[in-house]
Amino acid sequence: MAKELGYVLINPYTIRKSRTGGVINRLLSWGRLSLVAARMFAPGKELVEEYAQALISSHQQDKKERKIVKEIERYLYKNYLPKDKNGFHPRVMLLLFEGENTIEELKRMVGHITKISIGETIRGTYGDYIEEEGEIKYFEPAVLIGTSKEEVENELKVWAKYASTDGGLLENVIAYPPQVEPEKTLVLIKPDNFQELSSRAGNIIDRFSQTGLFIVGARVIHMGINQAEEFYTPIKERLAEKMKKSLMKELRFALQEKLDFEFPAGIEEKMAEGLKIYKAENEFNKIIQFMTGKDPRKASPEEREKPAREKCLALVYEGENAISKIRKVLGETNPEEAAPGTVRKDFGHDVIKNGAHASDSPESAEREMKIINVAQDDINPWLKKYYPD
Repeated sequence: MAKELGYVLINPYTIRKSRTGGVINRLLSWGRLSLVAARMFAPGKELVEEYAQALISSHQQDKKERKIVKEIERYLYKNYLPKDKNGFHPRVMLLLFEGENTIEELKRMVGHITKISIGETIRGTYGDYIEEEGEIKYFEPAVLIGTSKEEVENELKVWAKYASTDGGLLENVIAYPPQVEPEKTLVLIKPDNFQELSSRAGNIIDRFSQTGLFIVGARVIHMGINQAEEFYTPIKERLAEKMKKSLMKELRFALQEKLDFEFPAGIEEKMAEGLKIYKAENEFNKIIQFMTGKDPRKASPEEREKPAREKCLALVYEGENAISKIRKVLGETNPEEAAPGTVRKDFGHDVIKNGAHASDSPESAEREMKIINVAQDDINPWLKKYYPD
């Protein structure tokens, strides 16, 4: 069966209520689809109008669907349009999925827009539809999707048209009190969270929602080797000193097992001093291989430049003291040393496979966001792949 492209729009209300992680949890653990792109939008009037028109056009022949499509149109104008300058600008997260029978899989996971069953679907958990005597009293679909190939193509083309003007790394979309100076920080949900069907990525995002910060950027990235080495260069020097301590323990243990004389005090420190650079280089290569899926020592110059197969989800959080708040929830680099309830304690395995990365300073955040180009538009390239005309 040929692969299809499908989309999910996580609605502003769902994002505002910190349900983004829960929705992503279901999408990544309930279906057999690959998340291939993500982008944040602050929709403008033209985008909302054209998307609403695309929805209406897709269902104009279906009398049964006209009522609900009209309700979706009202919902879009009420919830997607920009608010006044003193309020919040609605944020929407667009996710693209690829796989066999993608559209039907998404419909199964998301659920019907009116026949909401408790907990069995995304809408059953996060949506509401209340109708009394033929009149809709309350309507919150949680997410929006395309329900046919024609719909997906027509509706995604609208979002792609506005990907650069209304989407990317969002600026000035949150109304802060005058005394607040917001920060941006980068989070990378690491590759091991995407290597099999798993709720881990969504659960990690859910943990970060505890900070009360706002997601203003999202991108699926496949780091190339050169890109990963540039990204992690700052830790390379720090690794040498960290490796010295572990080397001293390893050397004392190994040599005491082999030598038949008393091990001289302090000799392991001198040996570790000479070996720490080699140990750090080896650990650095392990990090790059984990992040890219390629051994940097065996890759050709051409392979080093290419995007790798391993996947990360990059998220940019914004708000007051964003960097320290995210770091607190993230926990120590070594999961064994991380506090209970932190991301790395609950989802990490070791110092490399430790769930997520987060910037440690404003300078690091700016540098890292630039390296992975978190504002880059990946929506249009995917549309051109599936709809080249």
